[in-house]
Amino acid sequence: MQVTVSGKHLDVGSAMQEYVEVELQSSVTKYFERAVSADVVFTKIRHLFRADIIVNEGTGTHTIIKASAEDDDIHASFDIACAKVEKQLRRYKRKIKDHHKDKPISEIISATKYVLSGASVEDASDGSQENDAPLIIAEKQTQIETLSVSDAVMRMDLGQLPALMFKNSKTKAINVIYRREDGNISWIDASLVEKSQKAA
Repeated sequence: MQVTVSGKHLDVGSAMQEYVEVELQSSVTKYFERAVSADVVFTKIRHLFRADIIVNEGTGTHTIIKASAEDDDIHASFDIACAKVEKQLRRYKRKIKDHHKDKPISEIISATKYVLSGASVEDASDGSQENDAPLIIAEKQTQIETLSVSDAVMRMDLGQLPALMFKNSKTKAINVIYRREDGNISWIDASLVEKSQKAA
């Protein structure tokens, strides 16, 4: 597994880079020997060090595992984040391996992901509200995959995503899951709306 270590607003020494590589290799490859790459980025935020880890587990599921942690010690920030990665891999190991093949192309929907400005229309400097469309500040091609609900929850957990849109493998409808403030997960199934409209 190729491990890349870098720093933002700080210089990561060779001893730390070697420590990260050895520990991450040990933690990841015991679950996934075919893991292809990992990126570790350290950031200095005031008196804290933040470690962000992204691992491509390499089974062909396009699954990304993310974890992060902060501490006043750089080693501790990495150790905590690395432990999170290991916990996630241990939890989902069998599930990821059971879905190691790429999805057929017919089961993937091409889409465009937009990043919208957080400023509201009322915040416009000229005071004009003629065009109430939000300001698009970035756009990127993405894919909406066909997944079971449990697979979607796994993807959201591993990727530390706030929400995930997917095509439900059972109902064939577009679904959305997101994590609520109380820690539970909400699941929106568009197929239920479609069925009720047809029944009416």
